[in-house]
Amino acid sequence: MAPKKKVATSSARVVRGKRRATINRATKEVRVDVTLVLDGTGDASAKTGIPFFDHMLEQLGKHAGFDLTVRAQGDLEVDAHHTVEDTGIAVGEAVSAALGDKSGIARFGSALVPLDEALVQVALDLSARPYLAHDVDAKSKVIGAYDTRLTEEFVRAFCQAAGATVHVRMLAGKNPHHIVEAEFKALARALGEACRVTGDGIPSTKGKL
Repeated sequence: MAPKKKVATSSARVVRGKRRATINRATKEVRVDVTLVLDGTGDASAKTGIPFFDHMLEQLGKHAGFDLTVRAQGDLEVDAHHTVEDTGIAVGEAVSAALGDKSGIARFGSALVPLDEALVQVALDLSARPYLAHDVDAKSKVIGAYDTRLTEEFVRAFCQAAGATVHVRMLAGKNPHHIVEAEFKALARALGEACRVTGDGIPSTKGKL
């Protein structure tokens, strides 16, 4: 007998005339609520039941210059995978919804972020073509209650939902906390750059992204 598929529903609310969105995502395993303002001040707050992950989500909002609120309740008694993955989906959906047709955005963004001995590079394209290349060795499986391998799962889920091509490379690092935090900050800086309004029209010769 085939296993039952996970039932997922997402609802989005976009404020007309403003680059902001609210996503409410519910599955049998997780409930995630995200509010996002792209043209914000970096005011970020996260409560997912995973303290280190909350810290990383707040870094994402802060360093992208987004106002970002994330609230999640998941089956942490199983493990953190479902919560982290579905949060990545919800944040990606919020970015996609807030960008609309992507008219006027820079589209591309990149950042090279040091954190003490760690150095991580992220380059991305809001291309509507989801793809992730992830070359990071966090040196440890666990930081507190957070499995460092879930960072790649978060970014992959974000890529799929946002329609982004993302390349992540760790250039140096020994401390797991520094490596993961540098990755989130680099992702934030690159994403903030790509979302900036720099002109008019769709940034593609195709006329659509």
